Amino acid sequence: MVIVVGLIVAIVLIVIFSRPSMRNCRWRRDRSRDTGGQEFHVCAACGATMLCEPGKAPRRCLRPRG
Repeated sequence: MVIVVGLIVAIVLIVIFSRPSMRNCRWRRDRSRDTGGQEFHVCAACGATMLCEPGKAPRRCLRPRG
């Protein structure tokens, strides 16, 4: 019974924390390119770039679709 409950909890956590729109994104902060009080991030997977507010990482994928 404990195993079943553990499996259910694990599945629920995977569903909650899995974001299909960002599954392949690997955002890295590039401090040398920060500008105007914003943080510069580069996706290691596709090369997309984004400026974000301090302390906030990108939350969406910018990979070209097609």
